[in-house]
Amino acid sequence: MRTALRVLVVIPTYNEALTLPRVVQRIAEVTAGSDHHVEVLVVDDASPDGTGDLADQLAATQPGVHVLHHLAKGGLGAAYRAGFAWALQRGFEVCCEMDADESHDPADLPRLLWTLGGADLVIGSRYVPGGGVRDWPWYRLALSQGGNRYAKSVTGLPVADATSGYRAFRVEVLQALDLASVHSDGYSFQLEMALRAWRLGFRIVEIPITFVERTAGASKISRAIVFEALWRVLQWGLQGPRRARPLHPASVVCAERH
Repeated sequence: MRTALRVLVVIPTYNEALTLPRVVQRIAEVTAGSDHHVEVLVVDDASPDGTGDLADQLAATQPGVHVLHHLAKGGLGAAYRAGFAWALQRGFEVCCEMDADESHDPADLPRLLWTLGGADLVIGSRYVPGGGVRDWPWYRLALSQGGNRYAKSVTGLPVADATSGYRAFRVEVLQALDLASVHSDGYSFQLEMALRAWRLGFRIVEIPITFVERTAGASKISRAIVFEALWRVLQWGLQGPRRARPLHPASVVCAERH
């Protein structure tokens, strides 16, 4: 039985003026007939291209759109922590992550929310049957797939795409994770959130998505973000444990497209 939920889609931005309006509009379109009450929170890292001002205009003209402004570029992890805290303070029941560059298809959002009826965390996965990546060079795909295999082997986390940034959390997961103690960023932030949730015994479900390379703007991936992920994964692996608490019969499953 799927019940109606108050849902907040958190979208971090840094120089995404070219794509943000279309993403916000598509979210409104695909959730218009939903039983869920879906709102959007843009968390802007002082974008020099005017993304923050554009987000303010969207909030002023579209109901259910909100904006948080950071005074300086704080990174992905800081943006999501701020967005999650904002949601928790206002009684939302679900928090979703989504990129602002159109790499994540808003049309997949209803599937994430539907699947959450049997899960605590739903991850839109590129690396389960039915998922995929479009328009990436081979070396970037190899880096992403290799990084996920490395994380799985070092930590024991049985998730195919732990670095995916398209996901939905029940707020009970966020409350249990102690967000103030999560200091990682980029790939590392996504890995840490999934790893902590799994170790606490929350049920994770991966659903297939197709990730499409951005057509506008510049990627935020840097060597520093990749190196941070490598050493943090090693640190988390040494800290253990390599198993989940037995809260659910199966803590990680994969759901096919429907």
